Amino acid sequence: MTGKHGPGETGEGVADPRDYVQDGLILIGVSKSGQDLSPECIELGLANRHGLVTGATGTGKTVTLQVLAEGFSAAGVPVFAADIKGDLSGIAAKGAPSPKLVERAEEIGLTRYGNTAFPTVFWDIFGVDGHPVRATVQEMGALLLSRLMELTEPQEGVLNIAFRWAEDERQAGDSKMTILDLQDLRSVIDEMGKKASTLRSKYGHIAPATVGVIQRRLLVLEEQGAAKFFGEPALDILDFLKVDKDGRGVVNVLAAEKLMNTPRLYSTFLLWLLTELFDKLPEVGDLDKPKLVFLFDEAHLLFNEAPKAVLEQVERVTRLIRSKGVGVYYVTQSPSDVPDRVSAQLGNRIQHALRAFTPREQKAIRAAAQTFRPNPDIDTERTIQELRVGEALVSLLHNKGEPSMVQRTLIRPPMSRVGPLKADERKAIVAADATNQKKYGSSLDRESAHERLQSRNTMVGQLKQRLSSFSNILRGKS
Repeated sequence: MTGKHGPGETGEGVADPRDYVQDGLILIGVSKSGQDLSPECIELGLANRHGLVTGATGTGKTVTLQVLAEGFSAAGVPVFAADIKGDLSGIAAKGAPSPKLVERAEEIGLTRYGNTAFPTVFWDIFGVDGHPVRATVQEMGALLLSRLMELTEPQEGVLNIAFRWAEDERQAGDSKMTILDLQDLRSVIDEMGKKASTLRSKYGHIAPATVGVIQRRLLVLEEQGAAKFFGEPALDILDFLKVDKDGRGVVNVLAAEKLMNTPRLYSTFLLWLLTELFDKLPEVGDLDKPKLVFLFDEAHLLFNEAPKAVLEQVERVTRLIRSKGVGVYYVTQSPSDVPDRVSAQLGNRIQHALRAFTPREQKAIRAAAQTFRPNPDIDTERTIQELRVGEALVSLLHNKGEPSMVQRTLIRPPMSRVGPLKADERKAIVAADATNQKKYGSSLDRESAHERLQSRNTMVGQLKQRLSSFSNILRGKS
């Protein structure tokens, strides 16, 4: 993949990104041993064994994220990436042959190098910088909502009762008792609080104080903008698994700048996506290439202060989702940001520079060095502190899943734009995506639990409910 096999003339023309994918390998960068250059590649057949990209701020993690997204897209693998700073949006535009990128291409032996854009779809929970992303409250479920609202175990129990009661109402014949948005959930919890004495024998004690706490937490969620996330039409997770007419995987970019202000919503949303994929995709084992790759920037937000039950869910999904043909790559500052049980599942590793100014930071660097398969020619612990911007220590899986010896690697230059799109460029791409605009552009507000309970509480509604109960009694006797 180096030398005469590199894409495009250096700094000129349009690149064919498929030139970076040969024999089932994606070029990430090139390592040097004396005068010899050696390509460092991710094997597509092992890409579903997950990965970890780490490094201090300003060391080149975002560009590495972009290189990974380009490589998988070129291989025909759809990508989902959370764009924290907006920089990854540049993947939708053709890059410019800047002197630094051309110099890097020459340094690693890419005698031919060019620029191109990649097929990109923009998504945004708040519906501003991309197509709206929605999920129903029912799909999210009580566990993730409890985490989102930071509920205690007894409070989570009452929330579970709310979901169970609404489900029992549907089973009893009221099909409109669905919990689609926060308004539905608020109404169900309010009604359940009013009926606490009659529901106690079947569901257990429902304390008025607990109902009040949940309602206040729902109000906080609404103030954080979560009301825009919960509703219909709900995202079809399979819309992330698309390729363009040239066979390149579509890069789905989530605008996550605003989500950084509500990290609990961000982390819960990402965990929901993984869980949805795990539940909906069939078991396929190891494929020639993944069906989808997730790139999660600022991954520590998934784990910070997470309850034990949620950490177990993250670990379970990370461990098992590879059998569904999905690869997950976490991007964060330090390997210690990721719990050991999750980190153990991450086979492909790219470590950018870390700085050590305190004993704690020195300990973190020592721990990071110990995660790599040693290379007798490299002092891993010292090298982590010496790496330049755009340089990394790399250990990738090969053969039957064995990690390669760690190599000091220069990351290849991206073909797409380094840096964010302008606002009008992003809007033009979103507007041109007619399929997703038609499917997700407008919200739906069909009759569900809120409207149903409002109807029940009118005089006419109460009369209808009594007649329905009387009718059920008569049918039972007959």
